[in-house]
Amino acid sequence: MAKPQSKTEKKIDNNVRLALKSACETFLEGIPGFQWLSHQANYTNFPSSLLITCIFNTLTSQENADEKAIHKLIQSKLLKIGVKVKAPKQQIIFDSEEACDHENGGNWAERFDQRKGREVAKNRPK
Repeated sequence: MAKPQSKTEKKIDNNVRLALKSACETFLEGIPGFQWLSHQANYTNFPSSLLITCIFNTLTSQENADEKAIHKLIQSKLLKIGVKVKAPKQQIIFDSEEACDHENGGNWAERFDQRKGREVAKNRPK
């Protein structure tokens, strides 16, 4: 997905990164098997294009994670910076190191590239 270009896009991206970093730290302390998270966005269609990937060490730890609690905390952190996730089940997804190793040889860039263009809904022109 597109990297932020304008000052406004860079500021939004930085705020999103800080909010997600806070969520990540909470998950690392309290969710067994949680490893890290990443986000992608097309800033011409933000926040509908925001895609957050929560990474676990194994498929088992991914499947055992409390999806609702993770969605709720991420939504809460983003809402504090004025970003509303309209479709958390589509915009906050789970993945695992194990799956990436098996399917992409551990190449996360390749794995994330497969998700380019995945957007929930186009913003309507005003």
